[in-house]
Amino acid sequence: MSIPISSRLRACARLVPRGARVADVGADHGYLGLWLLAEGRAEHVCACDLREGPLDSARRNAQKYAVDDRMDFCLSDGLQNVPRGSYDTVVCAGMGGELIVKILSAAPWLADPQYTLILQPQTDADSLRAWLSEHGFYEDCAALAADAGFIYCVLRARFGKTEALSPGQRFVSPALCSSDSPLLEEYISRTVRTLRRIAAGLEKADANPEPERLNYYRSAIAELEEMEKHYADCQ
Repeated sequence: MSIPISSRLRACARLVPRGARVADVGADHGYLGLWLLAEGRAEHVCACDLREGPLDSARRNAQKYAVDDRMDFCLSDGLQNVPRGSYDTVVCAGMGGELIVKILSAAPWLADPQYTLILQPQTDADSLRAWLSEHGFYEDCAALAADAGFIYCVLRARFGKTEALSPGQRFVSPALCSSDSPLLEEYISRTVRTLRRIAAGLEKADANPEPERLNYYRSAIAELEEMEKHYADCQ
């Protein structure tokens, strides 16, 4: 019986270390955890969610796919109610980068090399990478997934060293550049188009009240345009 997991969640699952004990924050129907257990990727999964409804759905699905003996269900705001030390891998997928930062900031015990973070921000990936860099985490690998017309980035981070990131690297990191994903060129192009729209909006603002923000986006655009040129020259 096939588990209905999206390409986006499958990309997250593939970055989970084999034999991991996983806390899936914002688990919704629990499909990521179900897939990890059914495929033998994870040893145990805790499905965490703010609402009882999604957790009830995850419980039913765990019984349906006969993995309920290896799955816990936790009503929790982020990692607040997750037993510390019981899980070595944390997944935060399908939420904004700023919310992921809030969840990680509220769990300072994650600043330990024993933990692996699998993060898939829907927005504000640059803010998330900046926070990770400033708090001693590094991105050791990344992946892209095409899903419903969008290209999503998944990154894996661990604690142990600080990486200073340029504006462009906050949007397309060195780890992502080295992933050799066939989606990378299109992802960079889409990111550049998005940043150009943001910069154009800031330029039109009366008296340009956010010059530092505008310069940040201009710097990122310049870097990403160089990346675009590199990939175009390699064709």
